[in-house]
Amino acid sequence: MRKFFPGAGSSGKETSLLPAFRREKLNYHLPVAVCLLLIVILLFMPTGFEGAKIYTDAEHCRARVLETDNSRIIDTGLVRSGEQTCTLEILNGLYKGQILEGFNMLNGSLEQDKIFVPGDKAQVVIHANAGEITSVNMIDHYRVGKEALLALAFGAFLIFFAGETGLRALLSFVLTVLAFWKILVPVYLQGINPIWVGLAATGLLTVLIISLVYGFDRRALAAISGATLGLLVTCLLGMLCTDQFQIHGAVMSYSESLLYSGFQHLNLTQIFMAGIFIGSSGAMMDLAVDITSAICEVIEKKPSIGWREATRSGMNVGRAAMGTMTTTLLLAYSGGYIALLMVFMAQGTPLTNILNYKYVAAEIVDTLVGSFGLVLVAPFTALTSGWLLTGGRKD
Repeated sequence: MRKFFPGAGSSGKETSLLPAFRREKLNYHLPVAVCLLLIVILLFMPTGFEGAKIYTDAEHCRARVLETDNSRIIDTGLVRSGEQTCTLEILNGLYKGQILEGFNMLNGSLEQDKIFVPGDKAQVVIHANAGEITSVNMIDHYRVGKEALLALAFGAFLIFFAGETGLRALLSFVLTVLAFWKILVPVYLQGINPIWVGLAATGLLTVLIISLVYGFDRRALAAISGATLGLLVTCLLGMLCTDQFQIHGAVMSYSESLLYSGFQHLNLTQIFMAGIFIGSSGAMMDLAVDITSAICEVIEKKPSIGWREATRSGMNVGRAAMGTMTTTLLLAYSGGYIALLMVFMAQGTPLTNILNYKYVAAEIVDTLVGSFGLVLVAPFTALTSGWLLTGGRKD
């Protein structure tokens, strides 16, 4: 970026360009201010579910496991059921320093059960009535400290490696997490149309995240336009395919638990549809920025280039990116289903049976529809970038 400074020896042309430079600098830094403001607002914004009944009048705290009693645990092969009793030292909260007896219920599920040993730190919930402790439930191992350490290490590495760009990426990461937790999830729980809410939230994040890269300028507008068009196509395809494949939203993990928790009014299928384009939106933004940056470089090297030639250059970049982008979502979605695939193979399940299972078909729709939208982002972004960055100049 060229810089213009007023003063002795400055030409009139350079002086006249100074306001434009200042506007460019303002447009580049303004998205950071907007994101910081939104992050502060979201941090203090209530979700409306803070008073959930299950955790009312309970003390949440950390505890150190001093002793364990496994005599009431029943081992049946791989399955363990019963109850583990632990002697705990409370580390924080109202009961800090007290030695209490906690209970760890085992339900025979390797996925959800946990076993404590002396020295472990646990997250516990203490229930009391009229100041007298009635029960101490052990939720799980305490991991918040290590999670925070990992997050800090990631943020520090990102800023060290990428400088200001890394800081902007970190802001977009924090904003996305808060937007999902403070806006998307509560609004979904209130029963508002998940598709419209998902489109609005993802569209807003697309604008802010891409603007953090470029600032509020034509490059951002070009990349946002291409990514948004791909997002809309993915949304429409997701709705069509979910209906045609006869997929119910209950295929999502823990969806039935949500219904049994008093939210029978929720449309799980629409939530599943929204999840398709939300899940692929990050890859779409990535590809849109790659193509826009490539076209911007081409125009910088050849300022006289027309929009058709610039668009063709963007298409060539998009075709090269497709070599890896088409498998990006496949690897992202399928990585958590290795155990399921192993079960199918170990049981000798016929391939036709596998492909017709509802939960397998749901993953196929999720992956292929998301990839379809990702492929369309390339021509959309090439076209919008070629036109906007050249000002519609003909070849």
